[in-house]
Amino acid sequence: MAHFSGALRIGDLARVTVDTTVQPKNITFPTDAKLVHSAIKGLNRMADRHGVPLRQSYLRLAKRAALMADRYAHAKQFNRYRRELRFLRTRLGRLIHDVGRKVIGTDLEMVFHDTLQRARQIRSQEQRQRGYKVYSFHAPEVECIGKGKARAPYEFGVKASIVTTNRRAPGGQFMLHARSLPGNPYDGHTLAAVIDDTEALTGRSIERVYVDKGYRGHSTTNPRRVFLSGQKRGVGGIIKRELRRRSAIEAVIGHLKNDGHLGRCFLKGRHGDAANVVLSAVGYNLRLILRWFRALLCLFAAAIGFVSATIAVA
Repeated sequence: MAHFSGALRIGDLARVTVDTTVQPKNITFPTDAKLVHSAIKGLNRMADRHGVPLRQSYLRLAKRAALMADRYAHAKQFNRYRRELRFLRTRLGRLIHDVGRKVIGTDLEMVFHDTLQRARQIRSQEQRQRGYKVYSFHAPEVECIGKGKARAPYEFGVKASIVTTNRRAPGGQFMLHARSLPGNPYDGHTLAAVIDDTEALTGRSIERVYVDKGYRGHSTTNPRRVFLSGQKRGVGGIIKRELRRRSAIEAVIGHLKNDGHLGRCFLKGRHGDAANVVLSAVGYNLRLILRWFRALLCLFAAAIGFVSATIAVA
């Protein structure tokens, strides 16, 4: 539709800009006390749903302990905070043991397996430990990603790759490819697959790719067509001008997050993350096409009015 209406030309697909961003998940900021409290509530919900009788639910005690832990942490009374956190972890351990003892050897053992494993992980993990951690009880796929921003040192969600045209087409700067990147991979290791997918979608070979310094050490099939921001060697003339336009993709990402739904993902699981990235890109392109059609309609109406006025005068 964009090609047919003239909003996007074939030549615009030859030079692209690639960047990554974080798609945050719809979760609260994870703290140890909140995670343990959510695990207690989650185990109680599962037990109620499947009719597993509990010796004690600890819901009332856990709610108060989580509330006091947040207050003590805010007041920087960390000894009291750690006391409440120990209380919560002890109650979660009792609940895990109670549920596990009652479902073992029954048909519900596999139903509770993932939930119990997640609860055990939350109970055992520490604040500054390395390796795998759970940041949300209801969304265990969430990852902690640091992009070096001063306002948000760490973001909790999934990394997403964005590809746009480098030069602004008549209808705007269109999205050519978007996908989620679970596992928080290094940007340079994803560039080759992103370029191949973009060429398969557009049906046009890419001549030049412009990226930021996070893609250093990439392993593409034709590395000479990839230009990094701040690069001096082999940059001049039109390539220098196009490299200065690399930062225009940041405005596109801003529109995706503010006007679209990339700013917060409400869909479930990794499949929901992948679908939300693609749907946000589709919505962005549709808004550009609708704006292009609106401009064409205004020009058409103005031309008809001019012709009508000319005929009336004649």
